[in-house]
Amino acid sequence: QVQLVESGGGLVQAGGSLRLSCAASRLFSNSVMGWFRQAPGKEREFVAAFKWNSGTTYYTVSVKGRFTISRDNAKNTVYLQMNSLKPEDTAVYYCATDMYARSGSSHTESDEYDFWGQGTQVTVSS
Repeated sequence: QVQLVESGGGLVQAGGSLRLSCAASRLFSNSVMGWFRQAPGKEREFVAAFKWNSGTTYYTVSVKGRFTISRDNAKNTVYLQMNSLKPEDTAVYYCATDMYARSGSSHTESDEYDFWGQGTQVTVSS
């Protein structure tokens, strides 16, 4: 079992910034950590992912250039720096980990991930 503890959500005005954190109780070298979000009445969607062994990052198109995913290897922690926030970024943000990512995984599908955090609310006011 892996525990994921998220923090950093909140209320911010449009154009502002927030940084989310997600600490994992353990990871492996071929793990992938990802962020997803779910807005009211919408399906959960992929936001960003970080491949632990290579440092490769993945982003959905709508956040490219505004969001940055990074890690602290010593702390098994992944961060999501969110800049130039828009009202449409309002959602509950979830951290997830694919502990043994297989070759050929897209890293963008929620069913590829094994463990999930509790979610943190991000609200962007206009």
